[in-house]
Amino acid sequence: MTDIIVIAIVVLVVGAAAAYIIREKKRGTKCIGCACAKDCGNKDCCCK
Repeated sequence: MTDIIVIAIVVLVVGAAAAYIIREKKRGTKCIGCACAKDCGNKDCCCK
């Protein structure tokens, strides 16, 4: 029973992370982990 609960939690966390990435990509965010996010790739990007 505990194995099923652990598997369900892992699937939930991975699914939430995938949904977040898909949502941010649809919004046009280039570097999701970057502090500049939408400005990344511009000449003023802070991650270069």
